[in-house]
Amino acid sequence: MTESRPMPRLFLVRHGETEWSQNGRHTGLTDIPLTERGEDQVKKMAQVFVGEGLVIEPKNLCTVQVSPRQRAQKTFQLLFEHTRTLPEYVLNPGVQEWNYGDYEGLKSAEIKKLNPTWKIWNDGCPGGESVEEMQARVDEVIKKVREYHRQYKEDGLNTRDVLIVAHGHFNRVLISRWITFPLCLGTHFNVEPGSVAVLSYNHNSLDEPALNALNLAAVIS
Repeated sequence: MTESRPMPRLFLVRHGETEWSQNGRHTGLTDIPLTERGEDQVKKMAQVFVGEGLVIEPKNLCTVQVSPRQRAQKTFQLLFEHTRTLPEYVLNPGVQEWNYGDYEGLKSAEIKKLNPTWKIWNDGCPGGESVEEMQARVDEVIKKVREYHRQYKEDGLNTRDVLIVAHGHFNRVLISRWITFPLCLGTHFNVEPGSVAVLSYNHNSLDEPALNALNLAAVIS
């Protein structure tokens, strides 16, 4: 009986620290590596949450989607470095970071000098993605994830979980849209580098999307 199956989940991972995330620069399409500390963040988190009998079990993953940026790809590789095999995955431009356009590489204070009233949640990014474009992209990702979940829960197909390895603003937007709130709610979520969010459903119902956990991460000294 598919009704007895545990509820499916979406694990949403933010890549580890980069030089630009550490100093507050907006990093969209710029392809920069993790710092040594960023790699260490992911390795420590993976030991606690990834593996057989842990929260993220490779055998339960029906699909893994990774942003094409090297910081996300390296994070994915480090997540499963200690396991027997690397799960099959796809590089999906649909889960890449918000395109910051003219504000790429700038700190918030620098952007405020150019546009004192700017808020990404309301204004989007000139030369990059608008709020509407970002929402449409994230909503399409969610639509596909929910179809995987429906097939698992209702049709008895696939395995239980989906994993996405992505970025700070992308993850905050996805969390907001997953629980059917406006994109701008993302301003109230803090998504740390090298952390995991867990999205699922309430009351054994695919019609009640929920946020189960945020910023799961090992303690980093």
